[in-house]
Amino acid sequence: MSSQSNKVNPSPRIRVIQKIYGHLMNPDEQISYAKSQYKKFIKDVTEGTLERKDLIEETIIKHLDKDINLEKTDKLLKIILFSAVFELIFKHNTPKKVVISEYVRASEFFLEKSQISYLNAILDKLSKLIRKE
Repeated sequence: MSSQSNKVNPSPRIRVIQKIYGHLMNPDEQISYAKSQYKKFIKDVTEGTLERKDLIEETIIKHLDKDINLEKTDKLLKIILFSAVFELIFKHNTPKKVVISEYVRASEFFLEKSQISYLNAILDKLSKLIRKE
């Protein structure tokens, strides 16, 4: 594990990924959010991603139908992609470069190097289409 793993408070995006993954594994379980300075952000992104899953999926397919097959995409990669796309669409206060770099950094805890490069390329392409700033 990287030196980041011994931090008490990992990236809020790592928490988001863990919450969504946990929810997909146990859909009947209530998602709980520990007290932290990022609690509101983590809750917003987690619940927003889950609530708007269909819209996010449509957005990804619309822009990337030739680049990605969501049916065959690794579950964790898909969770990271969906939460990043949620932020790109709904969290306009966060610059797209920050969203991408934070998710790419968070993905290092979950994905192989080749998947991280792929995620970075996909998010970069999507961010230009979703946010034309």
